[in-house]
Amino acid sequence: MRVLVLSAYHADSHRSWLDGLMRHLPEHSWTVLSLPPRYFSWRIRGNSLAWAMMNREILTADYEVVVATSMTDLSALRGLVPELCRWPTLVYFHENQFAYPQSQLQRQGVEPQILNLYTALAADKVVFNSDYNRQTMLDGCDQLLAKLPDYAPREQVAALLSRASVLPVGVAVGSQTIALRPAGERLKVLWNHRWEYDKGPDRLLALIAECDKRGLPLDIYIAGQQFRQRPPEFAQIEVLIRRSSSLTLNQFGFVKDAQHYAELIMSCDVVMSTAIHDFQGLAVLQAAAAGCTPLVPDRLCYPQWFEPMFRYPHCDDIAEEAIGASEKLGHFLSCKRAGSLPVADVAALTWPQLAPLYRQLLQCLAEG
Repeated sequence: MRVLVLSAYHADSHRSWLDGLMRHLPEHSWTVLSLPPRYFSWRIRGNSLAWAMMNREILTADYEVVVATSMTDLSALRGLVPELCRWPTLVYFHENQFAYPQSQLQRQGVEPQILNLYTALAADKVVFNSDYNRQTMLDGCDQLLAKLPDYAPREQVAALLSRASVLPVGVAVGSQTIALRPAGERLKVLWNHRWEYDKGPDRLLALIAECDKRGLPLDIYIAGQQFRQRPPEFAQIEVLIRRSSSLTLNQFGFVKDAQHYAELIMSCDVVMSTAIHDFQGLAVLQAAAAGCTPLVPDRLCYPQWFEPMFRYPHCDDIAEEAIGASEKLGHFLSCKRAGSLPVADVAALTWPQLAPLYRQLLQCLAEG
């Protein structure tokens, strides 16, 4: 099958999804157009113009299916390149612009949300990576249309979007055999997210402060992608841990080497999230697939993937939430000492399990 992929904002999670898709469906012929993940406002509005003017020959070649990410300005692109209407199109939503925290200035305003809506309506099939992502998109579209002064087709849009389905990004499976973590007196805790405000660095700081207050013997590993500017809480976290009598800081910074990172998640006991924004939580799922015990907030996408034993209570009061999370860590420490840390079953979310579903989806789309 000849597949054209349009990835308008090719961030790491989008690249990981596409790499896994192509690796596990090698029988298809893949043609990829992608744009770098920078200049957000221009990228989401300008991708249709850039591709139509600069890549028309690729867009008008012969395909059987088009797969676009939700950042693609699909309705405008089909208008500028009518030949694209010949093939059935699937739009994959890694995220939606209705569920970002409001303090993220570059995503405030209605333009990105309208683009998401128009792109979804222009597709023949819409797929989300989690039910949380799907539901927040549906709710957000309805709330937006309810604010418009007139001619807002709420019922029609809701009916069309309700046909969307959920198919997660596959989790890569390493070659190493997953082993149960041995008993020990200290708990190795990993936080492996982007160093940005939406991953809850203020909540991480409060949690670490609470663990220090309780004297929990924890070895802390803080990894994840960093950027030129980073939230000030990370500097406070580093100082707090290095001054602590019970906590140690074993990793503080991005781990570039893939093999080193794989070894890191294989060695840690717990992987935790403090996020206020996560549509699938791949960093946690990847570590859980390697045998880490997940510790996640009872919000966002996490209730879809993990049982209550792995979730701490969600609370708007950061200090109160930190107490609940630290109590869970204390429980996992007891489990560690007994050599009985619980392991989450995420096998259904790995590429070997999901690839056949993607294959079937594309086949059905191509056959109409």
